[in-house]
Amino acid sequence: MITEFDRARPRLFGIAYRVLGSVADAEDVVQDTWLRFDRTDPASITNPGAFLATTATRLAINAATSARARREVYVGPWLPEPVSTEDDPALGAERAEALDLAVLVLMERLTPKERAAYVLREAFDYPFRQIAEVLETSEPHARQLAKRARDRVHDDRRRPVGTAEHRRLLQALLSAARSGDVAALENLLADDAVSCSDGGGLVRAARAPVRGRSRVARFLAGVVQKFHGGTDTMLVEVNGRPAVLVSRDGRPVSLAAIDATEAGIERVMMVVNPHKLAGLSR
Repeated sequence: MITEFDRARPRLFGIAYRVLGSVADAEDVVQDTWLRFDRTDPASITNPGAFLATTATRLAINAATSARARREVYVGPWLPEPVSTEDDPALGAERAEALDLAVLVLMERLTPKERAAYVLREAFDYPFRQIAEVLETSEPHARQLAKRARDRVHDDRRRPVGTAEHRRLLQALLSAARSGDVAALENLLADDAVSCSDGGGLVRAARAPVRGRSRVARFLAGVVQKFHGGTDTMLVEVNGRPAVLVSRDGRPVSLAAIDATEAGIERVMMVVNPHKLAGLSR
């Protein structure tokens, strides 16, 4: 029998993941939400779906505060943990918003409550009255939180390209990097391109972002030539966008994703932290 919790689970995970940018942390939030739901007198819950979503959101906000402190001592750049969206393109939401890896990176500049307000509004289409109830604030303040979050995420970001163009640029980037064609790489990159590599101190990776078209092009060509020998690559869909998964002997060793606009590829995100790739092996 499908229970209320089972029906709500994709939404609970979708909320928690977007707020936290971590699959493991989001799964912990979902588990804690279940425990609180199970221990609460059913007679006191008038709307189980709302109770579960509210509980998960509040737990995620608390977890985000702790996560922010941990990320201050993280070794090298921190990137969100990629999650496959091949089976659930919107990841339990009304819309596949606040899911793109590049957007999750930008959301790191938000406070936990701003992030939650943005997620509930943009991805799950919650009315401001309900957002206010979840965040235990007034409706005008909920509107302010959501607007401020949206402005901070989108004001400095150019409009991303469509999925087909995104895939074309990604494949062209991979082809140019494999051949070591620095000039071709430069033609694909925006002037202010940046590359970030997340190894978490567990594997070798650049400890600081690489910035500028020429430097990023040389860096990508060097990385692919030096470290990707004897590997297999395949296109996968993570966080609603095509990405390149690199495996060695059947084990994921890196995932490369891009943020592309009409100006070219603006951001290259390479996740090589093995803990963040474990879920993709499944």
